[in-house]
Amino acid sequence: MRSSISGASSSPQSPAQAPPSVPGLALGLYQNAVVRFLFVGGLSFALDLGLLALLHEVFGVELWLATPIAFVVSLVFNFLLQRMFTFRATNKGSVSAVKYILLVIVNIAVSDLVVTGFDALGWSYLIGKACATVMTTVWNYFLYRHWIFKRDAGE
Repeated sequence: MRSSISGASSSPQSPAQAPPSVPGLALGLYQNAVVRFLFVGGLSFALDLGLLALLHEVFGVELWLATPIAFVVSLVFNFLLQRMFTFRATNKGSVSAVKYILLVIVNIAVSDLVVTGFDALGWSYLIGKACATVMTTVWNYFLYRHWIFKRDAGE
């Protein structure tokens, strides 16, 4: 058995013993729909926040206008990437879009109820927002996968 310069054995390891390679780990994460869903959600949040700051701070757009512009742009971005990249949907895009819009409306209403409910109880509205975000993230994944971006039968 030969040794490498560092003194470690250079004999090949069995696949069960070999540590995962970075490209292999990245491919494994890429193949996981939950990881793709969270990744796209994070990108959407970053786009929303970044565009809001760009519009308001750099271009001087009033906050009341910059906020919904950034939010809508991030929603469209999120819809397209979740559909094509995360869930690789094959159903009709128009049907998915209507379902997505309905879910967005429900998510806004539930988030508002949870945040204002926490505040009305004398609890932190920020903790309420965090709870609402966790709730909507969990059910969004399942609704995206099984209802909004459902793949056609046989695929």
